[in-house]
Amino acid sequence: MKKKIVVAITGSSGSIYAKTLLDTLTTLSDQIEAVGVVLSDNARLNWELEIGKPDFSPYPFQFYEKNDFFAPFASGSARYETMVVCPCSMGVLARIATGISNDLITRAADVILKERRRLVLITRDTPLSLIHINNMKTVTEAGGIICPASPSFYSRPEDLTAIVRTVTDRVLDLAGFELKSYRWGEDNG
Repeated sequence: MKKKIVVAITGSSGSIYAKTLLDTLTTLSDQIEAVGVVLSDNARLNWELEIGKPDFSPYPFQFYEKNDFFAPFASGSARYETMVVCPCSMGVLARIATGISNDLITRAADVILKERRRLVLITRDTPLSLIHINNMKTVTEAGGIICPASPSFYSRPEDLTAIVRTVTDRVLDLAGFELKSYRWGEDNG
């Protein structure tokens, strides 16, 4: 069965994670029914600061404005199975944890949680305050998955993209995609 996924990009540093996630999703088209993408204003600013002027035209996905509450994934009836927030700022985490649905990102996260579907938050901030940790606990208790942008190195990544993919491939695993990735204990040669 093909998947319907929401990708939300927020204003935390780490635009390279979002770009790599989108790039990999383009290679998984045989597993995808729909990808909806929404960016916060700060996500656009960080993308330009960290990567360069955003150009989303190469992506075959539907992009939505942050206040477009007519986007299909603003309702549970659209049956999007997974939402990934990459990177997830602590402000967006706090709004999700407290049920404040003041834009499409937080509304979609609220819908995913209420429908008991998969919400994966790629948090990137460090250090963490007790407020952040408690918000992560709340989201986890509500059924969300906190997946910090903490790369692994046992696969001996050779460049920045390979390092980033140690996180984004794990996220796509959590979302149920089949992809070729380094697997601990398997012959990966």
